[in-house]
Amino acid sequence: MSSLTPEQFILRIKDLGLADSRTVDRVRSDIGTGDHTLQDIIDAMQRAGVVSTLQTEKILRGDRSGYFYGQYKVLYMIGAGTFARVYRASKDGEVFAVKVLRKRFRDEPKELEQFLREGKMGLKLRHPNIVSIYEVVPDVRHPFLVMEFVEGQTLRELVKVRGKLPADLALKLSYEVCSALAHAASLGISHRDLKLSNVLISTEGKAKLVDFGLAALADRKNPEQVADCPNARAIDYAALERGTGVRKDDPRSDVFFAGNMLYHMLAGEPALTETRDRLQRLNINRFIDIVPLPTLVPDVPGVANQIVQKAMRYNVNERFQTAAEMQAEVKKAITILEKGHSVTGADGYEQPMAEHHDDDELPSNEGEGYVVMFVESKPTLQNAVRDRLKARGYRVLIIQDPDRALARFDEGEERPADVVIFGASDLGTAALDAHNRFAENELTRDIPTILLVDRRQTNLIATATRGENRKMLGLPLKVRELRTALALVLIGSGMKRRALGSY
Repeated sequence: MSSLTPEQFILRIKDLGLADSRTVDRVRSDIGTGDHTLQDIIDAMQRAGVVSTLQTEKILRGDRSGYFYGQYKVLYMIGAGTFARVYRASKDGEVFAVKVLRKRFRDEPKELEQFLREGKMGLKLRHPNIVSIYEVVPDVRHPFLVMEFVEGQTLRELVKVRGKLPADLALKLSYEVCSALAHAASLGISHRDLKLSNVLISTEGKAKLVDFGLAALADRKNPEQVADCPNARAIDYAALERGTGVRKDDPRSDVFFAGNMLYHMLAGEPALTETRDRLQRLNINRFIDIVPLPTLVPDVPGVANQIVQKAMRYNVNERFQTAAEMQAEVKKAITILEKGHSVTGADGYEQPMAEHHDDDELPSNEGEGYVVMFVESKPTLQNAVRDRLKARGYRVLIIQDPDRALARFDEGEERPADVVIFGASDLGTAALDAHNRFAENELTRDIPTILLVDRRQTNLIATATRGENRKMLGLPLKVRELRTALALVLIGSGMKRRALGSY
């Protein structure tokens, strides 16, 4: 612990302007009179939001600067890269991200110019999939950018935690990245630093690009200068463009690396071999000898693989020629993966698909963003359905009592599931009644349900409620039938996928 006394710590807060005297004194009085340790004061000030952990550490070290950048109060560091550190900061009750150039680059004209150029580019870009830059402050001591603060994580962090992303999710994020690139390209701006860590995923699941214009100021025709670039991705861009004989800002370079990002999401690893050796990065074989995506992901949807292949063609004339063109193809692929194919028989059962696409044209994880409640008393059937649906991306809740399932949807509670499956082979009329009550109850009539029945339970079949979001399936159950029925009732009810991290 620091040698500061509690009163000295309080005085430092006031002197540094971290909070007004009235606020500090109020928190001090709230903990009462008597002897209090420095740690007691620190805990009270942090609980009240007077100081953050970062500010506390700086006070205890005796730092006199770094608490504010302009009028923006630094709360804590949220990221650090080669060129800059990024802090969460506040001003007038609003939260921002403040990006500060590292000290070692402030006296380097090229790096300073590059940093400020990024900011000036960002001022022109206003798009839902691009992190906005609001202000560029060329302060001689501390040049910084004021940016939109995005609550969430980077795409690299998401892939690290999740591993291979399901095809539908990877394509959705790729579509949003391409949308951002297409908007920037319409203004004559390329990104030139496309990688997973430069994509933020908000808590709502939206992809937002950061760090436009960070290409190093090196001559791509000079191998030695390229090899000295401080930015590894700039070396990759320079090597690719030199090898394919295109100009430095060719928009098809961003297309190639957008394809690499989609490959990385689908495979859990990048297409380009990663190395710290800068000269190896200049070897054009890195861009040619790429392991085919199906080798790593045998069940990758064909439409997704085709997009990756075309985006990453070494011959620039065979790639998508613009980000907008790639975006359009990604949208087509998403539409294909969302389609379901089925035939409903005269008896009301969902029959196996009479005509279906090959497996590689269907999503391997189509349930991403949906929660299924399975009401069933047999452990063997519980486990079988849960395992198969989880393998397709659904989150599965198991309940044994049909009445309890209905009670979970009581008014005032957050919707616990997006679709409910009732197993009637053992629960019988209790499952049937709950299935029918879901259709009648005002609170649940919009929640789709599927009734699983033995074909010999003719009395249940005859009295079950039918409808666009009410389906029946016969037992023994076929996985493809269940997947198809789920897609139908979810689409028919207009049920939206939940955002990442919200379920």
